[in-house]
Amino acid sequence: MNPMRTEVKNAAIGVGIADEPTALDVFLKPGCAAAIWRKQTPQYVQSWLDKLPPDILPRGRVILQPHEVADTVRHLFDIAGMPTGSERDWLQSDITGLAEVFSNLLLARYLRLRLDVVKSNACRRFHIDSISARLICTYRGTGTQYGVSVDGAEPTRVFTVKTGAPCLLRGTLWPADPPSGLLHRSPPIEGTGQTRFVLVLDPVADPEDEI
Repeated sequence: MNPMRTEVKNAAIGVGIADEPTALDVFLKPGCAAAIWRKQTPQYVQSWLDKLPPDILPRGRVILQPHEVADTVRHLFDIAGMPTGSERDWLQSDITGLAEVFSNLLLARYLRLRLDVVKSNACRRFHIDSISARLICTYRGTGTQYGVSVDGAEPTRVFTVKTGAPCLLRGTLWPADPPSGLLHRSPPIEGTGQTRFVLVLDPVADPEDEI
């Protein structure tokens, strides 16, 4: 099987699909507005995450260097009271690995790392972020939704990234012309009782500019 294809039946045109992390370099190619790594969370970890009480899911937002991610994530897990065990170890290792892959791909010296617990319709309007690029991985709940906008209208066909699959998205500061028209949103979950647990990574050129 070809580990990298620029188009598949269940993805929009301009979205690269990777079956392994090395194939995410498709994200750097002209005409690629987003890339999805078809990675799956082990079932034992997914079941554990889905059953955790929402109030002990970790939250945090910090700017750091990639080598600091492991210790920072461990600290956020401890603050939240997330129980120790092989499941937590896997999650910490996975977040650390995603940060390494993302920072290496974009040659980012610093990252903005955010862990969010979402119970409402946060960012439910389709949009493009005012950044260069972003990685989003939904570890629990419905994944990020995206679609192609024509003349500024909402996408008529909406795709949903699978839970556990990292998605790389270009923002308005990515040097591309013309714009791809690919927009994304958090899925509307208001009233469903669903709790999403989401990792977001952004490259940061200079931490002083983020203060």
